[in-house]
Amino acid sequence: MSEDWGRPKVKAPESVSNKTGQRIDGEVIEALLDGCIKLDASDLHLTVGQPAVYRRYGVMCEVDGYRLLTHEDMIEAVTFFLGPESDDDLKWRRIHEMGGCDSAYAMPDGNRFRVSVFQQREHLVVSLRLIPNKMLTFEELGLPEAEVREILHKPRGLILMTGPTGSGKSTTLASMVNYINENRGCHIITIEEPIEYYHQSKRSLVNQREVPVDVANFAEGVVRNMRSDPDVILVGEMRDLETMRACLQAAETGHLVFSTLHTVSAPKTIDRLVTAFPAIEQEEIRAMTSTSLAGVFSQELIPRIDKDGRIAAYEIMIGEAGGSAAIGNLIRERKTSQMRTTIQSSAILGMQLLESHLARLVNEEKISFEEGYNRSNEKNDFLNFVDKTKMPEGFEAVLVKEEG
Repeated sequence: MSEDWGRPKVKAPESVSNKTGQRIDGEVIEALLDGCIKLDASDLHLTVGQPAVYRRYGVMCEVDGYRLLTHEDMIEAVTFFLGPESDDDLKWRRIHEMGGCDSAYAMPDGNRFRVSVFQQREHLVVSLRLIPNKMLTFEELGLPEAEVREILHKPRGLILMTGPTGSGKSTTLASMVNYINENRGCHIITIEEPIEYYHQSKRSLVNQREVPVDVANFAEGVVRNMRSDPDVILVGEMRDLETMRACLQAAETGHLVFSTLHTVSAPKTIDRLVTAFPAIEQEEIRAMTSTSLAGVFSQELIPRIDKDGRIAAYEIMIGEAGGSAAIGNLIRERKTSQMRTTIQSSAILGMQLLESHLARLVNEEKISFEEGYNRSNEKNDFLNFVDKTKMPEGFEAVLVKEEG
């Protein structure tokens, strides 16, 4: 029986409740994964000394009555996902040499999970992220359809999806790639670690490469595949200078490139991209970014108050390759501080500030005022955008003080 950790408890589906006292094996794991789907949870966490924990609508919950997991349970769980331990197995080698590895797992019913294995306190931990098997429409994602479709028909440019871990970046990118797959006759290559969404070739031809199974790293994948006649390249993450440089070069030489960064706003994304390089290279990178950037989508995923689930809020900035010469000029002139003003005044191009979208969701009573305020990068802008009748008592005084 588990201890009372103070976490919210959820009623287990029958498939899970029948196994709450059993040791981990393949059947129990399948039941826990099935529970993730039936509980509408986004993640499942298996940790020594803890019960099975789900993330449901952004909150950690546990199945009432689930026993504490042991070291032996975790060995069984990791072996289930990675196969028996072997010195020749690349993923097991990564665990021993680097402390963790990423993989993916497909259930017999077609549902898929991203699997992250890592070590803590000399024990193995497994964190699983459910990958939705349905591609969402732009309307379901909350994106402006006409403007997004226009940018996805551009022949070249760099499109960056940014935001914290778990904010839905992969889902949004998968929907964008799916739109291109259905509506353009392109050669699409994805380079991911691991492959999350499987894309079946439709109007386009899609090839998907996994790091480190099919290619050594992201940068190598981009450079090699530029010789493979691609039109569209998706790079799972720009996590190092070589990958950033390769993505910029690919966009500059006539490809539409998608990737992600862990930044919280569009202007900060530009600063992060440029300043990641040594000072001697920054002017060149700034020039490449100014002409190659098609768009930045900064995303937050927020618990709803009108119904169960979460809803996305976006900051959208269109770059020169996407049709906004003004943003390109600001990048070249090192005036990222002025980008917010340009974004706010360029709604006709599909741009919007995160604070504006958050305020709209509060005004429509889809998210709480507190969530909107806490997720805002510029609190005063959010307070100016939001309906004053939605403000809790005392916030109008804060707004007056900040304006003063």
